[in-house]
Amino acid sequence: MTSNEWPALHFREWEATCDTVHMWAQIVGKTRMVLSPPENHWWHVPLYVTPLGLTTSAVPCGAGSFDVEFDFVSHNLRLRTSGGGRHAIPLYPRAVADFYAEYIACLRSLGIEVTIRPVPEEFDDTTPFDQDRHHASYDKEAVDCFRRVLIGCDRVLKKFKGGFLGKSSPVHFFWGSFDLTVTRFCGRPAPPRTGAGKVMAEAYSHEEISCGFWPGDRRYPHAAFYAYASPSPAGFEKHAVRPAQAGWDSAMGEFLLRYEDVRASASPEEAVLDFCQSTYQSAAALAGWDQKALERR
Repeated sequence: MTSNEWPALHFREWEATCDTVHMWAQIVGKTRMVLSPPENHWWHVPLYVTPLGLTTSAVPCGAGSFDVEFDFVSHNLRLRTSGGGRHAIPLYPRAVADFYAEYIACLRSLGIEVTIRPVPEEFDDTTPFDQDRHHASYDKEAVDCFRRVLIGCDRVLKKFKGGFLGKSSPVHFFWGSFDLTVTRFCGRPAPPRTGAGKVMAEAYSHEEISCGFWPGDRRYPHAAFYAYASPSPAGFEKHAVRPAQAGWDSAMGEFLLRYEDVRASASPEEAVLDFCQSTYQSAAALAGWDQKALERR
């Protein structure tokens, strides 16, 4: 992809829409989480990038299954069941509470009964979905830009994933933190995290190195690529990584490469791959991973 194929995505310019879509994604994602069999590291929770947007993939339900897809091209939420049921919910500026009510009613009309915890996760506003009337924005152009960015990031992260022979996560989109990520593992259990609850204990049960993309938030209002290791090996934050615009952010506790710097580079794809590979190599070497056995030569 060229820089012209990576559209501008400035968090402050679509913040209201981003928050609304974030809440909608949590509602849909929680449906998959509740109905799917548990997997290691919460891999039964995320959504996945499609040409049109984001999907749950097939979710078990009784003797059949269903899926839910955010179609950010026609701007509909599409629901399909293995029994042939179909339904579409239009996406437009509307309150989270109204979206939630119509979504639950739609599931029931298709014979799908589910109870989710109606409170946002990993978000700075804990207003329950059925009471949330202040998140009600939907800018179609901004959402389409987000879709196109996700498609590019998904493709590049899958290319990076292909160079690893060890255990690796899918490239998946976590609706809680609202980011697209891929994670590599060396196979060793990680030391227990002090004060970690159930979610974090399972997520970080084994040594890992992750990289990904997220559109920014109010703590760091810039779309960016990120990389971290858990546990973080001593001296990791001092290592020089590539490209030159990337660096350690002490507040976030990870390496960051701003999306705008990627867009401005001669080859955005190579910039992202360089960032993922250089941060991985630094962390793996410092942590003593068996790189010869884990990497494709």
